[in-house]
Amino acid sequence: MPEVTIKYKDSKTLEALKDFSKYFDFIISKPKNKKKEALPKNTFTINGVTVIRGDSSIDISEMSDVFTGKNINAKELRKEAWQRNK
Repeated sequence: MPEVTIKYKDSKTLEALKDFSKYFDFIISKPKNKKKEALPKNTFTINGVTVIRGDSSIDISEMSDVFTGKNINAKELRKEAWQRNK
């Protein structure tokens, strides 16, 4: 059987559709709730983008030699290194 989805704003529209259904032989049913997929606890979304929180148990002490004394500024790094190539 073919299906049609009707979106309406006013509750009177639904009442009218129920009345029409008696004469035109169609069924009105409530939509099934779509369950959203549960995200793991260490994730969240920002504007539809899933962000995974960092793991604090990871040992990053070996990385300190790479960045120590380099005077790296996050703002400058974004400005210089993250530019798109045209």
